[in-house]
Amino acid sequence: MPLFRPSRKRTDEEEKSRFSTHTLRKIKRNVLNSLLTSGASTYPNEFGGILRSEDPGVVTDMLLIPGTTAGHRHANFQLYMLPVDLTVVGTAHSHPSGAVHPSEEDLTLFRHWGRIHIILGFPFKGWCWKAYNNSGDEVKLEVVD
Repeated sequence: MPLFRPSRKRTDEEEKSRFSTHTLRKIKRNVLNSLLTSGASTYPNEFGGILRSEDPGVVTDMLLIPGTTAGHRHANFQLYMLPVDLTVVGTAHSHPSGAVHPSEEDLTLFRHWGRIHIILGFPFKGWCWKAYNNSGDEVKLEVVD
């Protein structure tokens, strides 16, 4: 006998809403500022962090994963070190070169993990970042307080 046995079959509408994901369209200003500051403080190495969304559609937090390593051309996430957290939605990392477009390695990460990804670039000012979806397409995020 299975441990969980639903009492009735879900309708298609219920099944869709169960797994629907809110489209991320906003980021809190304090999160963006923390990301930019972290990128600047690790310069000339890359910085890497994880994004969370506790409010539907808004990136609300940044997490640092134990064991993340970084160098001049890489940031390696130890994703197995993440706690079980259903609010995790993507990654953020810096490109010390200032280029805020994804590399081939970035696109591989985007395709396999997360829904939103932010790349920060030197000189790590408010205009030195871009967001991408899991397909590598640029998306606009509104900065909110």
